[in-house]
Amino acid sequence: MNHAGKRAEDLCADLMRRAGLEVLARNWRCRQGEIDLIARDRGTLVFAEVRLRRDARFGGAAESVTAAKRARIVAAARLYLAGRREVDCRFDVLLLDALDPGRVQWVRNAFGA
Repeated sequence: MNHAGKRAEDLCADLMRRAGLEVLARNWRCRQGEIDLIARDRGTLVFAEVRLRRDARFGGAAESVTAAKRARIVAAARLYLAGRREVDCRFDVLLLDALDPGRVQWVRNAFGA
């Protein structure tokens, strides 16, 4: 991960904590892929993708969360949940076009499993 990507994830993890979520894991990896942030929002497990796109020439941050990327996140989340007690979960996306906390677009329930 590049330096800007790590800073974007740090910024989003802090934002989630300030919103009352408990960050449980960062950059959780498995054979299906990686989940940037895993957090608990009361009784809900949140799988969050952080997307930083400073240059819109190739589409913005939202456009970079493709169907294939969503499928990899869902598959990784299923693996994370395997063997754990059943809990509600959701998939959030945190979009940034700059490393500025005031410009983070936090899309809760961005997609389903």
